[in-house]
Amino acid sequence: MRIPVAAAALLCAATPALAEDLIFTLINDSSYTIIEMNVSPVGEEMWGENILTVDAVSPGMSGDITIADGLDVCDYDLRFVTEDGIEAAQTQNLCDLNTFTISD
Repeated sequence: MRIPVAAAALLCAATPALAEDLIFTLINDSSYTIIEMNVSPVGEEMWGENILTVDAVSPGMSGDITIADGLDVCDYDLRFVTEDGIEAAQTQNLCDLNTFTISD
């Protein structure tokens, strides 16, 4: 089942001329329901807002994610929170990524 999880992490920053939106498909191949996804460029101390535009991404679901923060970076820290309160974080280069799969 495919759901619309297109999201925009809009940060207050000047938009570089070469900045492009980062778009990829998020696939929840885990046994957990994800209720929050936060991203921030590597090295930032604070997480951005929840970029999911749906209440939850259940196991087996997928949808497109858009990071439109106006930054010209590829490396992001990703944080996922499940409905059980479990948190997981990972650093990922998102520029050449077509899909990102979350698994147990």
